[in-house]
Amino acid sequence: MVNTSAPAVDVTDLHVRRGKHPVLRGLTVTVPRGVVVGLLGPSGCGKTTLLRAIVGVQVVQSGTVTVLGLPAGAAPLRHRVGYVTQDASVYDDLTVRQNLHYFRAVLGAPRRDVDRVLALTDLTAQASQLVGSLSGGQRSRVSLAGALLGSPDLLVLDEPTVGLDPVLRVELWTLFHQLAAVGTSLLVSSHVMDEANRCDRLLLMRDGEILADDTPAGLLAATGTSDTEGAFLALIAQHPLGEATGSVS
Repeated sequence: MVNTSAPAVDVTDLHVRRGKHPVLRGLTVTVPRGVVVGLLGPSGCGKTTLLRAIVGVQVVQSGTVTVLGLPAGAAPLRHRVGYVTQDASVYDDLTVRQNLHYFRAVLGAPRRDVDRVLALTDLTAQASQLVGSLSGGQRSRVSLAGALLGSPDLLVLDEPTVGLDPVLRVELWTLFHQLAAVGTSLLVSSHVMDEANRCDRLLLMRDGEILADDTPAGLLAATGTSDTEGAFLALIAQHPLGEATGSVS
């Protein structure tokens, strides 16, 4: 029986190195179920490495990563976790619909799911176009559509709004919250601080450590600042490199 009361993701004392360089430094964090959690921090701080560890494709030095009650990367999670990388994971020489039918077949999702995810990502009009002829934003949306096939319990999205126009960014965040409202858990990384207010909960990351794990309102209250960028700068001042606490609450 699936334990739906457990967190969507539970990371404990995670260490990852790249050569001799530590990337994640004893990181401990949880992602609740059914909410949109933003993972924010500057480029190079370890966000992508953490996401890769959560989906089970990152070699770790030590620590544990549990996803939906199972070890990260466990075979049953392949149909329950959707992952969107920074670079669009699609075939340029296939149409949008052909790409989605291929991924649908791999996942074993129903055929009708293709039309559903095309509509969710506003790609119905481009369904017959070769992916190689699409704009960068449209190609990113094809990757997102592929991740939505099969209605996964957890979506792990690595900077999905990079390069998108402001209107489409708002539409995607609206979609994220619609998915959360029906029980999907979302972990969305970004280095754009103004996206923080669109999240239910925030993880602020710097140099492989979590500086804060709080709601947007709680973060501002704890730091006495008026915006997320100011809160992040205040946390950096409070915790120089190597002295992150993991929480402000």
